[in-house]
Amino acid sequence: MKITKDHAKRILLSYQNLLPPKRIQCSDGILQFVRKVGCLQFDPLNIAGMNTDLVLQSRVENYRPEMLYKLLYEDRKLIEGFDKNMSLYPVEDWPYFERFREDSKANIRSSEHIDEIADHIMKEIEVRGPLSSQDFDFDKKVGWYWAPTNVSRAALESLYWRGELVIHHRNGTRKFYDLAGRCMPENLMRRSDPNTTEEDYHRWHIRRRIDSIGLFWSRSGDAWLGIKGLNSSGRIAAIKEMVHSGELIELEIEGVEYPVYIASSNHELLDRCLVIDEPFEAAFLAPLDNLLWDRKFIKSIFEFEYVWEVYKQPKDRKYGYYVLPVLYGADFVARFEPVLDKKKKILNIKNWWWEDEVTVTEEMEAAIKKGIDDFASFLGAVSVVSPARLERLLKKL
Repeated sequence: MKITKDHAKRILLSYQNLLPPKRIQCSDGILQFVRKVGCLQFDPLNIAGMNTDLVLQSRVENYRPEMLYKLLYEDRKLIEGFDKNMSLYPVEDWPYFERFREDSKANIRSSEHIDEIADHIMKEIEVRGPLSSQDFDFDKKVGWYWAPTNVSRAALESLYWRGELVIHHRNGTRKFYDLAGRCMPENLMRRSDPNTTEEDYHRWHIRRRIDSIGLFWSRSGDAWLGIKGLNSSGRIAAIKEMVHSGELIELEIEGVEYPVYIASSNHELLDRCLVIDEPFEAAFLAPLDNLLWDRKFIKSIFEFEYVWEVYKQPKDRKYGYYVLPVLYGADFVARFEPVLDKKKKILNIKNWWWEDEVTVTEEMEAAIKKGIDDFASFLGAVSVVSPARLERLLKKL
């Protein structure tokens, strides 16, 4: 089946609850969305909202971070774990990641130093309740994955990756751990991995990744990270089998070199997304939004090139440190650099860049200004940069 790029855009954005945006209602809607896409990628940076919150604010009406906090740490319907890098996912998916936990038990770094204190840490948490690395006074430093760190932090993270601890709650970026058995439903703790073979696991995780985006190709890229033991040739072969079995539908997009795939269960999107029957609205996307996991894929369809420049030196950045894409209708029309002054509760829009060839209409300007007001409310900002300065920033030169 052959579709146009415009049709592909509408399929992707409709699946991602971005066409139209901000229609998801309440916590049940958030949970339903996360179950659909499998996971949301976690990142601790908080310049103007954390990545997971930024993902949800573009999709959920009147979203506030405490809605996600409640699902994670009070209702425990979601859990933090490793999927596509560090992520959060539905708690019922816990058994599917057993092989990650078993791998951590066998291959964790600095294991000899961690083993010396692991039992003590587990006993302390059992008696005292949820604890963080600051609640232990071990002085030893050990080599760790990103940099040398205190052995207590390494031990807590190791026990977490092994599945013996879970993150009970956070205070800012500080993590408090508790025994998994006290936080997880007993039936999930007892349940073994439903994927009994590596082939079953690969097919499950491939389908999960395609569902994370909605429509995707088989080319290598960041969206395929975290699938244990699967190389490029294995992935391509598995996808071919999944098309043959009817689990996936293969599509050709006009002007795109590689075929793309959608789950057969989502075939109704193909007809439903032939036209846009909603008024255009604006949405601001997270830098690690599921839609943006493969930047080459997005460029091939939307002709929008986005690079997250936080890891670049200032002199090497084309735009800025923490820049968010701006979606209007089915197109990326701009990008901007927001910074929240957390003490004064002021949203400062440092810069705004329109995409080439964009014509700013009165409707687009109104939609974007409403988007800015909504974004400020999500952040708890009491004001935005002065109206006069905002007008200058948004002016299309």
